[in-house]
Amino acid sequence: MIKNERQYRITQARAEEFRRGIAELEQERSSKLHPKLQQAQSDALRSQLQTLERELRENDEISSGRQKTRTYGSFDELPKALVQARIARGWTQKDLADRLGLDEQKIQDYEATDYQRASLARIRKIVHALKIEIREEVKF
Repeated sequence: MIKNERQYRITQARAEEFRRGIAELEQERSSKLHPKLQQAQSDALRSQLQTLERELRENDEISSGRQKTRTYGSFDELPKALVQARIARGWTQKDLADRLGLDEQKIQDYEATDYQRASLARIRKIVHALKIEIREEVKF
């Protein structure tokens, strides 16, 4: 998942590298590699490119603000939801940190570790700052 503008730019650059790699491989069809090996290389590059393009599309969709509600299947997806809510608001990690009175590095650390180092109290403050609603069904 793309979590900040730097990662977005890196992902764009990597996707372009894969596109060039695929184009070069297609031009070298007459190389000395066995056709099955060439196909395996091409399939691997295309798979990686599809993953990068999916991440870019997902980030673009979220940051556009077109989608106001996202559904997650479990509480384990809360870290992803917090990052996506921040991006949907158009906030950088620094923007969120400023609203919480924290250093930007703290938010970077939280997001890099999927909020494993954040206390429940801190997560509650982040949820409140992002103005998101969380509904979780609890069954016994």
